[in-house]
Amino acid sequence: MSSPNKRRDVDVMKLMMGDYNVETTNDGLSEFNVEFHGPKDSLYEGGVWKVHVELPDVYPFKSPSIGFVNKIFHPNVDELSGSVCLDVINQTWSPMFDLLNIFEVFLPQLLLYPNPSDPLNGDAASLMMKDKALYERRVKEYCERYAKENVNKSKEEEESDDDDISDGHCTSSDDIPIPGRADPVVEDPSLVRQFTSRFCGGTTKQNQDRIKIPSSPPSPARGIWDPE
Repeated sequence: MSSPNKRRDVDVMKLMMGDYNVETTNDGLSEFNVEFHGPKDSLYEGGVWKVHVELPDVYPFKSPSIGFVNKIFHPNVDELSGSVCLDVINQTWSPMFDLLNIFEVFLPQLLLYPNPSDPLNGDAASLMMKDKALYERRVKEYCERYAKENVNKSKEEEESDDDDISDGHCTSSDDIPIPGRADPVVEDPSLVRQFTSRFCGGTTKQNQDRIKIPSSPPSPARGIWDPE
């Protein structure tokens, strides 16, 4: 019998080789996110969700924890936490199952055949039973708003840009004036030639060496330019 850790590693590798985008959240393979696409011929077709997976230490003898990261409108998915109500994961899990079964069979079946009689989202379950047309519109609205690939990428880019961009432009530390710090001097070869020709008797290397023109800004730690 293979060890739980070896089985875990094999199952995660099979998931990666199955064309699933897997992003680990820690150094190991016990916690990660998987990109999941809504099944064809369902209300969720075209939607892209990030599903968070946590594998227990005794996996596969205990079922993984599964949850949707971005919102989905479904009777059997909690809208706030993203947790999933699925018997095969919560109650009838077997070590014979693996991660590919979850993403290729169990989750697609859940989205294709919701069960409003055992809900985690009471509003979705009630709407599905009372007004099917309005329920379907709500599902598609959630897909458009929270589960489109370009929407997810835009959110990630905005979060990344927030660390570097302020007021519409990037600010470098060199743009901020520091008291006691001299302005950087840029070496212009034409100015050097003019200066040496007029005041130092020509542009020979010996004369140019007599003129110390800093080519880089002073160190902020020192505050002033210290000529050599």
